[in-house]
Amino acid sequence: MATTADIRNGLCIEWNHDIFQFVDFQHVKPGKGNAFVRCKMKSFKTGRLLEHTFPSGHEIITARVLRKPHQFLYKDGDDYHFMDQETFDQVTIDGKMIENNDLLKEGDVCDVIIHEEQNLILACELPNFVILEVTQADPNVKGNSASNITKNCLVETGSTIKVPLFVEAGDKIKIDARTRAYMDRA
Repeated sequence: MATTADIRNGLCIEWNHDIFQFVDFQHVKPGKGNAFVRCKMKSFKTGRLLEHTFPSGHEIITARVLRKPHQFLYKDGDDYHFMDQETFDQVTIDGKMIENNDLLKEGDVCDVIIHEEQNLILACELPNFVILEVTQADPNVKGNSASNITKNCLVETGSTIKVPLFVEAGDKIKIDARTRAYMDRA
């Protein structure tokens, strides 16, 4: 059994008849009163983000989850087909279980989160950064370089991303898959 001192980003716990993953947390020791841990957790069942405060030292039940690398093969309607990198078994995952699934292209390796005790797929996480080719970009307007102005561009997966003015069609760009933000040219 773990306590609030063991909380870290990515830790999965069983709480309120659901499995949650910590997204953000903060240990707070006010000047008067007991310490507590303020945290944001994401539900694997509903996908919603929940804020909760645990008293310091509170016991939590950690969920036994396994992260296995799977390669994305193809999309069939709302289903995404992946292959286990070790056993070459194929699994089908619903698109609702994959955050920012429109940034996923064939051949990408993602982490599939599996609940060990129930052998149930909880979610699929994209790599932190993906490299995609720009297929279409809005034209530059002369004189728009005074501040951080962005424009829309279409990448090879069909997603629209905000990028700086100097990015053109044919460029490969690095995108943060968690925030959908432009990072750099690749």
